[in-house]
Formats: sequence, structure tokens, C-alpha cells
Amino acid sequence: MSKQLVVETVDLTKAYDGVTVVDKLNLRVEEGEIFGFLGPNGAGKTTTILMLLGLTEPTSGVVRVCGYDSTREPLKVKRITGYIPETVGFYEDLTAEQNLAYTARLNDLAEWLIPDRVGESLDTVGLSTAADQKVGEFSRGMKQRLAIADMLVKMPQIAILDEPTIAIDPEGVNQILDLIKKIAREHNMTIIMSSHQLNQVQRICRRVGIIGKGRMLAEGMVEQLMKDALGGGRFKVEIQLAEVTADIVDRIKQINGVVEVERSGDLLLVGCTQDLRPQIAKAIIAGDGSLIGMKIKSYALEDIYMKYFHEV
Repeated sequence: MSKQLVVETVDLTKAYDGVTVVDKLNLRVEEGEIFGFLGPNGAGKTTTILMLLGLTEPTSGVVRVCGYDSTREPLKVKRITGYIPETVGFYEDLTAEQNLAYTARLNDLAEWLIPDRVGESLDTVGLSTAADQKVGEFSRGMKQRLAIADMLVKMPQIAILDEPTIAIDPEGVNQILDLIKKIAREHNMTIIMSSHQLNQVQRICRRVGIIGKGRMLAEGMVEQLMKDALGGGRFKVEIQLAEVTADIVDRIKQINGVVEVERSGDLLLVGCTQDLRPQIAKAIIAGDGSLIGMKIKSYALEDIYMKYFHEV
């Protein structure tokens, strides 16, 4: 059974002074997924996010969030959406608890509910012991976790995170990514994560959209994009032999999971869906081949990203 669409844009377009910055963008994000929204600076990511939130109107096209039209019903969209911008702002002379309580009141939470909701949010992000600490004393990583707690106070159906791990140390990055996965899983929250950190996106996102010059260049499951963009499978095994024979090539082609075999001098380049080096070595030996060397490359999201931007 297919999941409900939380975000849908149809030919979404935005132009400023005759310059098109988002060009007929079609985007679909399903309930409960963590979706990676990728693209270089100036690609149109931020403008798209602003249209999703109802903070700027499209020139043409349609944008819906949880069934609401962001242009015609922006207040309804804002009530169900959490947004963490790249630069997070808090009242630094107030404590973490006071900042979250202020957010709760802005969102019209009942006074009796605020203490529990604030406490639960701080506990979720691991900041309970810092509840009475002034935010001005927080590290960048702590502020980012507080931003997630601030979002959780209103318990949105969808969260949009803009570069959530920027300028954070590696340990802090791991904590943030684990936290994002936990929130999506436990609250069935849909999350759109805009980021330049491709390895981080690949770690927690099953589906991504790659945008360039305002156009959606690719959208889908990471594994499928690897197949479509790169060909030859996710892994490439480079084999150096004393002599390449047709028999050895045929034996390698017959291995389950081998997608293609290319020859370049005394090298064979084998595309495969998984690491098949043991099976390949066995096939070479069976064909009386003399193996000199073998190494493997695993394609990553970055390879897909660069593939599409070389074509822009």
C-alpha cells in the first residue's frame, strides 16, 4: 500500500525580475520518510522551501503540504510544519527552558501543557540537564539540538531542516543524524533535509531530489539513481591480469551480480551490484588466469551528484 503524500509540487515556478530561479519543479515526499534535498548554492533550494512554507508565492504552479495549498492556506501549513533554518536564533539571555516555553505560547499551547511538552522535548534531544542554562553559553551543536527541541514543542507533521549539521564537530554530527532518524521513526514525522553534506544525506535518506538551476535533475531512491546515472552497478572492480582471454571474460560475465565487463588493455573493469571480488578471483583461477592486482570502488551519492551537474 502506498503512503500518503505529504508534499507535492506541480510545475512549481518562481521568477524574480524576469529571472527564473525555480523552473517547473515537480516534487513528491511521502509520509514518514526522510527526504534529502540536494543542490549547490543558487540551485533554488531555499526558494523552494520558502514556497513550501507559504513564505513566498510562486509565479505559477501548485504547492501542497498535507493537502493544504501553501499559497492560499499559509497559516494552516505553518501550524503543521516545523522549520529549522541554517542559522538558528534564540534569546541568548534566556534559558533553554524559557526559550521553548516562549515558542509554546507563540503556538497557542495551553499553559498546563507547556511544562510537560518542554520537558519532553529537551529530554528527546538530550538537553534535560541544560534546561536552566542560558542559551548564550551553548555550543553550536547544543543550539542545533535545541532547535530540534524547539520544533518538537509544536509536534509538527513535517519538518524542514536546512543544513542541520553545518559547523558541527564529527561527534555532534553523528548525534544530530541519529536524532533525526529517531524523531522520524518514533513520531512518524516527515523530514526534508536540505544539505551539501552528501555522505550525511546518504546515511539517513533513502530518497533524494537533486536540483540545479531551479530544475529537478533527479529524484528517487538512492540505489536506483546510482543504477540510472552511473550504469554498471554500484561497485566497479578493476582487475589487472598477465593476459586477458575471452574465456576469463566469459567466466566473469556468468557470475551472478555482474552487470558489465569492459576491457582496457590488460585491465578488466567489472561493474557489479555488490562486492564480488572472491567470486571473480575464483573465476580467474578456474580460467587459468594470472591475477596481478584487483581493487574496488564503491559509488556513493557524490558520484551521482557530480554526474548530473556535469550535464547541467
